[in-house]
Amino acid sequence: MLRSIKQLYGKALGTAEGKIGHVKDFYFNDQHWVVRYVIADTGSWLSGRLVLISPHAFGDFHQDADSLLVNLSRKQIENSPAIDSHKPVSRQYEEEYYRYYGWPFYWDGSGMWGMGGAPSYYLMPSEQEIGDNHAHDRDDPHLRSTHALNGYHIQTSDGAIGHVTDFMMDDKSWEIRHLVVETGHWFSGRDIAISPRQIDRISYEESKVFVKITKEAILEAPEYHVRPLDAAYQDTQNFD
Repeated sequence: MLRSIKQLYGKALGTAEGKIGHVKDFYFNDQHWVVRYVIADTGSWLSGRLVLISPHAFGDFHQDADSLLVNLSRKQIENSPAIDSHKPVSRQYEEEYYRYYGWPFYWDGSGMWGMGGAPSYYLMPSEQEIGDNHAHDRDDPHLRSTHALNGYHIQTSDGAIGHVTDFMMDDKSWEIRHLVVETGHWFSGRDIAISPRQIDRISYEESKVFVKITKEAILEAPEYHVRPLDAAYQDTQNFD
């Protein structure tokens, strides 16, 4: 099922022991277009400390009436490696984080989630694997904030059109399947969806998303309504 990331902002997060905070942001990889972490604001529980929660911890994305359920204990979260919200997440930090929880490194293997193939796959990394991955310490993990990308303008080969307003995420693979784009008030504020496969590059300096499609193709795309994209809508995409 596809989920609107925008609709998940502010959603309460809970464990079997009770609430732990709420969703503040998502970090995604801007090469593979997959969400790597939920950024949780722990509120009064940990004095507003921000913590990273991997999709591994959500299992099948269980949701009750009030919150998203996390398969971790409050103690695990409290003792997890602290992050500095003012600095990029380094690969060295990620290694420490994944070793702490005993999850497989997602950068091992060719799949979206490494050797596991999906965020629900659990495997404690071996000592050899841990040693081998020190070669990646200097790698750029390409982690970006969905909040930060919100509002970026869409740049086609024949001009700019609209801006990013939301992301549609597959709740099994945590892959970002579509960017929701508002085409602008000059076209009655019409919303459409663009596949990451049609993105050429992102300019963080210019706050622009450069796409491989024309302005005309965007204007002719099916309109996106305020609901998760279903299979019928995806089948109508003519530039996917």
